[in-house]
Amino acid sequence: MPRWKPDAVERLQTAALELFGEQGFERTTVAEIAQRAELTQRTFFNHFADKREVLFGMSSELQQEVVREVAAGAGSSPPLDTVLRALEVVADKMFESRRAVVARRHAVIAANPELQERELGKNAALTDAIAAALQEQGCEPATAFLAAGAAMLAQQAAFQQWTRLDETRTLRELLPDAVRALRTTVEG
Repeated sequence: MPRWKPDAVERLQTAALELFGEQGFERTTVAEIAQRAELTQRTFFNHFADKREVLFGMSSELQQEVVREVAAGAGSSPPLDTVLRALEVVADKMFESRRAVVARRHAVIAANPELQERELGKNAALTDAIAAALQEQGCEPATAFLAAGAAMLAQQAAFQQWTRLDETRTLRELLPDAVRALRTTVEG
């Protein structure tokens, strides 16, 4: 096995998602992932702390991008609209070109309660970071919390639709529908 090949992270993620889909998250080992990617276990651990991190490694980058977009747009529109615009920009940037991979990741997480819990924690941390970014721009704490939470709920609803095999619209196209449904629910 060669010592170095390009795109190690992408190859490890692809191998892991394939194996998780074939045999389940719990039954897949780091050794199998590394072997499928034609890399060593040492290379795996140079990039990921454990096999869960293959699924959640982009969380901090996602959070940074969303917070950056919220800060860039804060004050120019109502807080909820600011967050929704930020989520649209980041969806275009980070998800659309990787739709198949993101959908496979979603399927692996949906099949595992432990991973679902981790995903919920990741979403809660992102919501808190968005609310903090809004507050730094002068938004009242309660308003910031509600705007961040409502936007994340809409994003999650749109994401559920976006990851369906028969769905062809972009996440950006689906987000307004989810926001309308949310507004209808709130306004009664």
